[in-house]
Amino acid sequence: MSSKPVKSVVFIFARGGSKGVPGKNIKPLGGKPLIAYAIEIGLATPTVETVIVSTDDLVIAEVARAHGAEVPFMRPLDLALDHSPEWLAWRHAINWYRDHRGEFDVFVSLPTTSPFRSVQDVESTIQALTSAVDVDIAITVSEANRSPYFNMVKIDPNGYSQLVIPPVSEVVRRQDAPEVFDVTTVAYAARPQFVLESGSIFAGRVKAVQVPRERSLDIDTPFDFLVAEALAALMLQQ
Repeated sequence: MSSKPVKSVVFIFARGGSKGVPGKNIKPLGGKPLIAYAIEIGLATPTVETVIVSTDDLVIAEVARAHGAEVPFMRPLDLALDHSPEWLAWRHAINWYRDHRGEFDVFVSLPTTSPFRSVQDVESTIQALTSAVDVDIAITVSEANRSPYFNMVKIDPNGYSQLVIPPVSEVVRRQDAPEVFDVTTVAYAARPQFVLESGSIFAGRVKAVQVPRERSLDIDTPFDFLVAEALAALMLQQ
């Protein structure tokens, strides 16, 4: 690997049309808008050059700027629909940056939905990518609550249940099943060219960085937001 400094850019993708939790990206959590958590961690990460928010929403853009992020472009509306793959928004952001500011080494995505990530989580994800030449993307994972080998089932056409992945030999204890992890939204770090040339995360060579459950909450539903509010309140008391 080259000894020259690695240029990492954080992108936060926050469209305005959240359905699960309306207004989620700027909904107050622990006294500040949800998006502020991702912006603050991005700005505090030593190896990150800047934090850019990609949004189609003018209010989100205003809130993002107020908390220190750049919003140098508005995301095209066709990339901000309910069915728009975020991967295409990733490509749009990378192409914009290259066209207007030049090349960079590491694309980092910090979703707004994981407000309890740490700077070390982000640094570890970047390091997992840059420490080896044969890694295309690094993701974060946490210990899974369920296992497809042991206590996750699917329903067949006749209405009967069966394990998602039937083991080769009988598994009677969870500890006997292969260890599995949940993919989290704490951080993603990728080589920009990989995103431009591939269609999904697992089309490449993926490294996983494990983070503890307490930092990997992913807010996707109103119930998740209630849990986040309870955790944020506890943290404010400490």
